[in-house]
Amino acid sequence: MAYKPEIEALVLGALVDGPLHGYRITQVIKGRSSGLLKLGDNQIYPTLHRLELEGLIDAEWHQQEGKPARKVYALTPEGRTRLEQRQREWKQYATHFGIALGLGGNHA
Repeated sequence: MAYKPEIEALVLGALVDGPLHGYRITQVIKGRSSGLLKLGDNQIYPTLHRLELEGLIDAEWHQQEGKPARKVYALTPEGRTRLEQRQREWKQYATHFGIALGLGGNHA
């Protein structure tokens, strides 16, 4: 599996429960992975920009009192469909990887 789609899947998955700003997306990914997966600005923002251009997420600026505005991202219906596709692919991958490691299923 290629690197770019993995970040795409992580970002889309972070947005499944609702809109978030970029830094919060990275924190959700880090938290859900118990700190194993960490994305830097050089990874998250180009991915967010690309996903927005592809119509998989929407973005809008939210004003904050006494602070700069934040860009907040949300899944589009197309983004939710892509996420569901990626979830199916990962489930299949994890199942077969586990079988190959002898963790379950039929193995010789």
